[in-house]
Amino acid sequence: MRLSDPLLTLSRFLFPPALIGTIYLYLFPLLTQCVFPPASRAQAACYQDGTPYVPSEDAPFRLLAFADPQLEGDTSLAGFGLEDGPLARLTRWREDGVGNVVGEIIMGDMPRWLKGLRKKVDLWGNDRYLAHVYSYIKWWSQPTHTVVLGDLLGSQWISDQEFQRRSKRFWKNVFKGEEKVPKEVTDVSGRVEILGRDKRWGKWMMAVAGNHDIGYAGDIDEHRIERFEDMYGSTNWEIRFRLNATTPELRLVILNSMNLDEPALKPDLRQQNLDFLSSVITQEKSSKIGTVILTHIPLHKEAGTCLDPPFFSYFPENQGGGIKEQNHLSKDISNFILSELGKKNGIFKAIILNGHDHEGCDTYHYRSQNVDGDAWESTPYIQHHRAQNMTNGPALSLPGMREITVRSMMGSFGGSAGLLSAWFDQEAGEWKFEYAMCMFGVQHIWWGIYILDAVVLGCGVGGAV
Repeated sequence: MRLSDPLLTLSRFLFPPALIGTIYLYLFPLLTQCVFPPASRAQAACYQDGTPYVPSEDAPFRLLAFADPQLEGDTSLAGFGLEDGPLARLTRWREDGVGNVVGEIIMGDMPRWLKGLRKKVDLWGNDRYLAHVYSYIKWWSQPTHTVVLGDLLGSQWISDQEFQRRSKRFWKNVFKGEEKVPKEVTDVSGRVEILGRDKRWGKWMMAVAGNHDIGYAGDIDEHRIERFEDMYGSTNWEIRFRLNATTPELRLVILNSMNLDEPALKPDLRQQNLDFLSSVITQEKSSKIGTVILTHIPLHKEAGTCLDPPFFSYFPENQGGGIKEQNHLSKDISNFILSELGKKNGIFKAIILNGHDHEGCDTYHYRSQNVDGDAWESTPYIQHHRAQNMTNGPALSLPGMREITVRSMMGSFGGSAGLLSAWFDQEAGEWKFEYAMCMFGVQHIWWGIYILDAVVLGCGVGGAV
């Protein structure tokens, strides 16, 4: 029997699963229905006699949101001997003896070097996996705007040179074709645009600062913010969109939430952040204006609402005593944001998207009915949605605001993306928001399909020769 016979048999046997996997690889947005929620009319209008039927249509504002790609680099490769190679110890054979050197190479250096090589291949593949998820979801869903909600990189402690290298991978490998939003947009206070007129938004990517990009309040300094803004754009800015001259505005707020709480290493930087926050949410405005806030750290909520519970840790006093880590914003800052956004007769036309909690979460915030003043409670959004049509859950159906923590796009969390639609409902006279999630699957699926395709192709060619 020729060697080509079993190769051809194996190729034929593996071809069907390889074909199915390849179809999923390139058509997963279609197969998993990665689409933006359509713009729909007010529910009450659907029951009015004589009201003509108007089919749902694409929302004019469609935001594709990714969270926490956390690109790793040299810090994850340290200690594997990749710089010198597995045979570098041979230069010491005179001092240590040939037997000892060979033994250390076989038992220590070579396995460690192979692990480092595997990690290097893993980093290469991770960039391509993230790029695949991003490019095919964007191609299929056709967003009007795109954002990454913080933790673009994997560590705030890296050198400037490594920061540049990872940022180059971010723009050239993972989000290829995208550009940072220029200063002519981010540095103009109160800029107003007609939604959909400037086609450059199709290639601009908004970037939110996360803890692995600039640090927490206890270690943020001017230099980290400057290098982030040089590569990704401003950390705090606002833009407003209009559909026409009569429709209320839709405000888009990019907020650096990393040093809203205290103690902070640089109190002046924190104050600048607080001043920006106050300016965008306390200014006089119509209750019909819609607001989308894009930030990194989620609002405060009780333990059990999402995977991450409230948590703060602090640097020791000899290192400044500032915030070292936090899962949520403090209750005071969270209440301030919610209270100011809901001041207009308690009617919310706002939604918050953030990252940080890699598992993702969908939360509804509403005013507490048991406490006077601006006290807030939160519940999973699905419970609020059910309570709207129930008589035994009145508190959960009160006016409030939705907060969506977008699940991480890292491979271990399934290569996820969030799709937010916003449109102005003429019957209701207000901006409406709806959200959907899309997921490719863990990185092993991506690797497995390509490896299976390579095996099928190799066996087929080998069997045909």
